[in-house]
Amino acid sequence: MNLLSLSWRYLWSRPLATGLNLLLLTLGLATVAFVLIVQDQIDRAFERDLAGIDVVVGAKGSPMQLILAGVFHLDVPPGNIALADVQQLAQHPQVAQLIPLSLGDNLAGFRIVGTTADYPAHYGATLAQGAHWQAPMEAVLGAQVAAQTGLRPGQAFVGVHGLSGGRGGAEHGDTPYTVTGLLAPCGCVLDRLVLTATESVWQVHDDRHATDDMDEADRAAIEADREVTLVLIRYRTPLAAVSFPRFINDSTPMQAAAPALEITRLMGLVGVGTRVFQGIGVVLLGVAALSVFIALWSAVRERRADLAMLRMLGAPPWKVGGLLLCEALWLATLACALGLLLAHGMVAVVGDMLMAGQSLALAGWQWVHTEVWVPVLALGVALLAAGLPAWGAYRLDVLQLLNTR
Repeated sequence: MNLLSLSWRYLWSRPLATGLNLLLLTLGLATVAFVLIVQDQIDRAFERDLAGIDVVVGAKGSPMQLILAGVFHLDVPPGNIALADVQQLAQHPQVAQLIPLSLGDNLAGFRIVGTTADYPAHYGATLAQGAHWQAPMEAVLGAQVAAQTGLRPGQAFVGVHGLSGGRGGAEHGDTPYTVTGLLAPCGCVLDRLVLTATESVWQVHDDRHATDDMDEADRAAIEADREVTLVLIRYRTPLAAVSFPRFINDSTPMQAAAPALEITRLMGLVGVGTRVFQGIGVVLLGVAALSVFIALWSAVRERRADLAMLRMLGAPPWKVGGLLLCEALWLATLACALGLLLAHGMVAVVGDMLMAGQSLALAGWQWVHTEVWVPVLALGVALLAAGLPAWGAYRLDVLQLLNTR
């Protein structure tokens, strides 16, 4: 007797009940898998984008806002800081590396970031085409920017004032940028940025406010009033984490925000939503397990004659019990496959929505190691639901059943 084929036929002899059980199991597993995939990818994205950045220094305001704006480019920075303060900060004995970032404009919703060559080097970015910028008003595009705008090396574009692609931003038509290179995909924040020299951002906004008859004194005043948005700092020694932020916050007009601390707070807030989704998945799985249990227990009562016939034809008790277990395993296998497919599809849809908003990138069809728990969970639910009905089929008394008939 082939248990697999026989259990498959028994399973679909009740199509409505089987379809309902399969739907409940699939939804429960898909919810759990969706949370696992998204959580893993977000954790990796945060870890990748934060790598090597010990502290972010910018204008006073919200530390969380400073981290989201400076590291992940998901928020508006609280303000600008004076270039003179940044230059003085670069000479601090506890600072090993300082990377300035200047924000203010966008290209089709993608942020234009004025910085130095240390910024792409920090993330190990490589060029897919062209070369890095060598002078002001030259720009390098991230992989996502290049894909959505279609720009190639040698072409020109103009920035729009503001950090988002919404309407109302003024175009800097008199100061176009020239694309010199395209970055290869790195899976990091650089994929959705336009990188240029810090002097480019100054030149765009100086030209916007300057006039042809401006004298040298006025231009010198503009030079002395230079600002950047924020700086990313790597410590010379880990001990600097104790004293450096306090020095910045207490002794300067700037603010220091520790990425590790702020992201821990952020994940604590996000964790509430994660636990809610996980709870929904667990409830669905519990309902599915109860439904499968009722269906299999009813099947034992309905198939007593069939089970007795199997025993009379020589099937041992373990095979009769195994028949019920195989039905549950068929359900678990189908639900696991459909649940993972549905979960990845949902991640792909959410990823497309986030990409359209120039936010975090989520790969819908990328396997993550935590997904291994989904088949384990499916197997556990199947065994839990089928355990008692299978035991009842195993202990079935054939002689008593035949005498009662």
